[in-house]
Amino acid sequence: MSLHDPRQLGFDADRLARIDAFLADKYLASGRFPHVQLLVAREGRMVHFSHQGAARGDSPTPIDDRSIFRIASMTKPVTSIAFMMLVEQGKVALDTPVHHVLPEFKGLGVYDGGGAGVPFATKPTAAPMRMVDLLRHTAGLTYSFQNRSNIDAAYREQRIESWHGNLDLDGFVAALGALPLEFSPGEAWNYSVATDVLGAVVQRVAGEPLDRFFERHIFAPLGMVDTGFMVPADKIDRLVDCYTLKPGEGRALYDPGVKSAWSRMPKLVSGGGGLVSTALDYHRFCSMCLNGGELDGVRIVSRKTIDLMTMNHLPGGGDLAGMSRSLFSETTNAGTGFGLGFAVTQDVAKSMMPGSVGEYYWGGMFSTAFFIDPVERIHMVFMTQLSPSSSYPIRRELKTMIYAALT
Repeated sequence: MSLHDPRQLGFDADRLARIDAFLADKYLASGRFPHVQLLVAREGRMVHFSHQGAARGDSPTPIDDRSIFRIASMTKPVTSIAFMMLVEQGKVALDTPVHHVLPEFKGLGVYDGGGAGVPFATKPTAAPMRMVDLLRHTAGLTYSFQNRSNIDAAYREQRIESWHGNLDLDGFVAALGALPLEFSPGEAWNYSVATDVLGAVVQRVAGEPLDRFFERHIFAPLGMVDTGFMVPADKIDRLVDCYTLKPGEGRALYDPGVKSAWSRMPKLVSGGGGLVSTALDYHRFCSMCLNGGELDGVRIVSRKTIDLMTMNHLPGGGDLAGMSRSLFSETTNAGTGFGLGFAVTQDVAKSMMPGSVGEYYWGGMFSTAFFIDPVERIHMVFMTQLSPSSSYPIRRELKTMIYAALT
C-alpha cells in the first residue's frame, strides 16, 4: 500500500484532509458512526486513505487498513461482473429469458389479488423476465424489508432471504418461483432480490458454486485476499463490530465481530449482499472497473463490457425518479439511471451534486459506499457499519467534499 502526492494527481491535500475533520466532528464525536474509513484514488493510485474510530465497542483498538467490513449490496456489482464474464464466453445473453436457466421461474405471473391465507391470484406477464431485468432491477421481484405489499409480506413469512435458514440457492429460487411478481418485467424499477437470483444463474451456467466462481475468477486474479462470504477463524479478529440505529434509542450492536454470523458459511450464498471485504480489496475491484476490466495484467472482462454495464439500461432511457416503486434504494433518484449492476448518473444538474455524466456507484445497507468517475478518473471507497444506510446523508456529503478537493 502506498499513497501518492495528491497535488501530482490534481487534488488539494488540505481539502482532502478536512473531510477527515468533518467525519470526526459530525459522525464520530456525536456517536452517529462507530468508525469511518475513507479511500480516494485517481487513475487507480491512492491519494487519501484514513481510518478513525474503534474496531470494536469493547476495545479501544482502532480500525486500520486490515479491518474487514460487511459490504452488503456492494456485493451486487461483483455478481454482475461474474454474470458478464459468462456473457463474454457465449454461455448466456442479456436477453435470455430467466426461465431458460432457472426453469422454476417458468410461468411466473403478476400479482392480481389474494394473500393473507388466501391463494394469490395472478395474471400473465406482458413480457418474459430476461437476464437484463435481473441486472437492472426491473424483474418484478422485491425485498421483504420494504413492508409495502402482500408479496414482500410473503417473502417475510417464508423467510426467503434468510442466509442461515433452510434454503440454499436452489431452494431460494424454487420458493420465489412459487410466488407472484409485483409487476410485469420491464414495467418498473424495484430494488429487490434480483441480484441473488442472478447469483443462482451464475452458479448454474458456470456449473460450480457461486462462492467458488467468485474466488477462482475474480478474487484470486485481482488479489482480493480478504473478500468472501465468511471470515475464516484466523481473520475473525479483524472483523469490526456492526450496528443498527433503533428509533428513539440510538445506535445498538447488531452483529459483534467476535461472534459474528459471518464467522460461518451461510447456507444461502447471497450474490445480492453477502460479502465481507476490506477497503483495499474493493479499491482493487474499482480500479479494475475504471481501467476497463483489467488490473495489473489480469483481464476480468473487456473494456466494451464495462462500457455496456455503465450505460443506462432503464426502459425508454428513463430515470429512477420516474420508474422506481421502491421505498428503499442506495441512491437519490433524480437524474439517475441504472446500468447492469450500478446506478449511473445521467443528469448532473438533476442530481444536485457535483459529479460527471457516466459516473457509476452503489452502496450497502451498513452505510458503505463507492463511486467510480470515468471522466475525472477517480474512485472512492467508504467503510463503516451502521444500518439503515438512509440514516444520514453521508454519501452526498463525501461526494461533494471529494469533488471540492479537485484542483
